[in-house]
Amino acid sequence: MQTNLRGRDFISDMDFSKEEVETVLDVAWDLKRQRALGVPHAYLRDKTLAMLFFFTSTRTRGSFEAGMAQLGGHAAFIDSDTTQIAHGDTPTEIGEIYGRYFDGIAIRQCDWNYGNQYINAVAKSSRAPVLNMQDDVYHPFQILADLMTIVEKKGRNLKGLKMAVSWAYAASYQKPISVPQSLVLQMTRWGMDVVLAHPPEYKLMPQIMQQARDNARRYGGAFDVTDSMDEAFKGADIVYPKSWGALLTTTDNAESSRIGKQYTSWITNMPRMKLANDNCNYMHCLPADRNIEVTDDVLDGPQSIVFDEAENRLHVQKAVMALTKG
Repeated sequence: MQTNLRGRDFISDMDFSKEEVETVLDVAWDLKRQRALGVPHAYLRDKTLAMLFFFTSTRTRGSFEAGMAQLGGHAAFIDSDTTQIAHGDTPTEIGEIYGRYFDGIAIRQCDWNYGNQYINAVAKSSRAPVLNMQDDVYHPFQILADLMTIVEKKGRNLKGLKMAVSWAYAASYQKPISVPQSLVLQMTRWGMDVVLAHPPEYKLMPQIMQQARDNARRYGGAFDVTDSMDEAFKGADIVYPKSWGALLTTTDNAESSRIGKQYTSWITNMPRMKLANDNCNYMHCLPADRNIEVTDDVLDGPQSIVFDEAENRLHVQKAVMALTKG
């Protein structure tokens, strides 16, 4: 077990080794038990976290804010529009100043070809650890929660488990590609057989794909790609279908909408779930476009674990905050 994470940034899924991720999960389960038993665990008493949001949030803001309070500290919600960023505060100013005011800085910045660069630039100037609440490349805390949930449902030995990470149609905006990218990066480290399904226009970054292939080879799993949602679902133990933008094909919203309308059949419904194993679980980071991306009977059905998954955001985030800021 690797326990010395104090002062560390967590921006990319690969910033923590597999051993360090195991430590995070062990701490998360301990904190989850303490909360269930009503045991106080104020490991971050008098500590503060700046939460800088460039994009809206439901689960991320709520879980970080509640988590800091449960750890005995305080999280300050900062909407980027209420700052002087538009008037000249660069990542250097944010890192230098917030790094002196606060004990940690958490940022959500998902602008394409900019968000990850921005968070890393802040981290370069900050004396306090910087946490990635989602950018254009990675969504590491979501995927830690996903991993924690999969272990709770399937057991600690995930080797040979088939996980389908699939694109799904949605009528809404071009959603970031960070969730599928972080999924294929993290899940291939645990010996699973990960299958990525997407139409041709919805590719992920080549460097992420190569890292996923490398992980699969190193940890004894598999990583395959298909253009068939049904093929990915066949015999799956876990399915994780969600929408993401055709950002490597086009950044034009009108063109993206035209492309997406060719693939409205990429919806998760009960007939498609029957292609998977009987004990298959449906996962989604939420929000999902109901009856467009997934039907109600799947999202609200017995195979869905989306709310357990959402709850675990709280526990993994508390674990990382306690380990990096304690």
